[in-house]
Amino acid sequence: MTVSVNRELCYGSGECAFRLPSVFTAADGFGAVLPGREDTGDDPEVRDAAERCPSQAISL
Repeated sequence: MTVSVNRELCYGSGECAFRLPSVFTAADGFGAVLPGREDTGDDPEVRDAAERCPSQAISL
């Protein structure tokens, strides 16, 4: 399952990068998925980060 961050919804809280820095980072003030980590949507920690995103910008 693919994970992505919608920059139109993201307001840059950094919650994803704080919770899971092995998958997410901040880029230009917005959350982003690290290169090569796009196919980690099946990981329970990634699902948790998506559920906890305050702007609901993470898609699985």
